[in-house]
This record gives sequence, C-alpha cells and structure tokens, in this order.
Amino acid sequence: MDWLKRFLKPRQSNFLRLLVQQGEHAVACVDALQAYLKKPSAKNVARGRQVEKDADEIRRILIDELNRTFVTPIDREDIFALSRAIDDFIDYVYNTIEEMEVLHVEPDTGFTEMVSLLYDAASEVHLALQRLQDHPGVANEHAMRAKALENRVERLYRQNIAALFQGAEDVEHIMGMMKHREVLRHLSNAADQGDRAADIITDIVVKQS
Repeated sequence: MDWLKRFLKPRQSNFLRLLVQQGEHAVACVDALQAYLKKPSAKNVARGRQVEKDADEIRRILIDELNRTFVTPIDREDIFALSRAIDDFIDYVYNTIEEMEVLHVEPDTGFTEMVSLLYDAASEVHLALQRLQDHPGVANEHAMRAKALENRVERLYRQNIAALFQGAEDVEHIMGMMKHREVLRHLSNAADQGDRAADIITDIVVKQS
C-alpha cells in the first residue's frame, strides 16, 4: 500500500521546486543570450544550448511526476501549462541565439534593449514561482510586473519592425531585413510566453485564495 499512498499524496514541494528550477533556467538562458549579444561566439552558443538542454530535462522530470501523482497541490492543468510556457520561453530565447549564429545576424541596440527587458521579465516570473507557496500575494505582484515588462517588449518590437522596413536599398539589404525580422519575432514570442506564464501564476493565486 505504500506505493498507493505515494501516488495519492500531493507532491507540493516537488512540483514547486521543479517549476522554480525551470524559472531559474529561463533567467540563465536570457543571460546566455545577453552574453552572446556582447560577444558572439561558439562558446556562448554552447552555453545557451546547455541551459536549454538542462531545462528540457527538468521538464521531463516534472511531467513524469505529474504522471505518477494522482493528487496535485495545484490544478494538474495549471502545472502542465505553466511548465510548458516557461519551456517555450526558454526555447524561443535559445532559438534566438542559434539563429543569430546561423544567419550571421549582428547584434544591435534594438536587440539589446528587448533582451534586457526579457531578462527582467524572466527574473520576475522566477521570483513569483519562489513566492507562490508561502506568499501568493507577493507572487501575484511579481507576475503583474512580468506582464508589464511584456508590454514594453511588444512596444519595442513594433518600433524596431517599423524602423527595419524603412529605406530598403537592394536585394542584399532586404535579405538582411528578413533575418533581423526573424530574430525580433523570436524575442516577441519569448515575451508572449513570459506573459502567459505570468497569467497562469495569477490564475493559480486566485484559485487558492
């Protein structure tokens, strides 16, 4: 009967610990992107790749925990959706590094500003996850800050896209514009996933209040 008790017992510490670890890796992945923007190199690409790989392993463990647990401290769907949003955030950030390397896209001020905001948003989501169990009200505050940062990223995205498509000169210039647009889209998509993670956190807080 011991296995049944383990199956039925809520594994609150396990799920929250794994979500916090995912949040930590989200911050680390943006940090790797910032390092790449400062110094594009194979070493910094590898650094981002390792963070993404480690984050995938954490998500695998979390999903395995979900599959082996009948009673969860947070709605099963919320745990899964929150984990997936953070994982998607990390994927978009890492894909930004990889595509900049493959497409030979040079860092510029627009990228740097958006990534700085993404770092702050990831940090707020990470803090929200850390506070979720014992201080849900504080967790909600951090989630709202993350959402506000996403709005700022989207404003910068639109500004950069508008500036990018002014004054096309020749085919080579247009190709460069297309490459830059793809990178900007990755950053915008990462911000969307950070916003989604923040929304799920606020939903969890409301359900538990």
